[in-house]
Amino acid sequence: MRRLSTWADGAPLDLLFLGAHADDIEIGCGGTVLHWAREGRIASATWIVLSGSAHRADEARVAAAAFLRGVPRVDVRVADFRDGFFPQAGPPLKEYFETIKASTDPDLILTHDREDLHQDHRLVGDLTWQTFRDHLILEFEVPKFDGELGRPNLYVDVPDWAAREKADLLVASYPSQRDRHWFTPDTFLGLARLRGVESRATSGLAEGFRCRKAVLE
Repeated sequence: MRRLSTWADGAPLDLLFLGAHADDIEIGCGGTVLHWAREGRIASATWIVLSGSAHRADEARVAAAAFLRGVPRVDVRVADFRDGFFPQAGPPLKEYFETIKASTDPDLILTHDREDLHQDHRLVGDLTWQTFRDHLILEFEVPKFDGELGRPNLYVDVPDWAAREKADLLVASYPSQRDRHWFTPDTFLGLARLRGVESRATSGLAEGFRCRKAVLE
């Protein structure tokens, strides 16, 4: 399969990550982040988690530091919107997205799928598209009880070491989630293996994304 690169001129990129909850970003694209950070492909990262108790916020900051190690400029923000109630948050959430837009102009945005069945995830995806009208946006996937994992149309080949480090870091960084039956390395590696099969990944492992709109020069 012919491969495309976002690094046509070789320059590292400024990235914006948007997650509804602590651990969403890492689950959705943690292997990609680790791989790109290690390769020096990220110039700066703005990492925004939109909800979380004080304890969950601490976990999110620890995890972000681990996943973004080696990135020259990192801005981690954790907001306090109520988990599960994003559609009821109204204007304050929309206004928060406007503050994000005012403070960053990323080359690439990674966020939730607009068709995710979790109401918070879905709204974050919608607000991302409403707010950033002239940006490349990749929507990641988060496995859950709803079982709505879709059909990605873009894949990132993730090295074996990055997929395994992602799984280990998630479990280590989020002790509050270890009692969830699905929050295991097997879940994260299993999905990576399936996406690797679909994309014929060199490593056999990949992360899948939905790219709704892109322009080729």
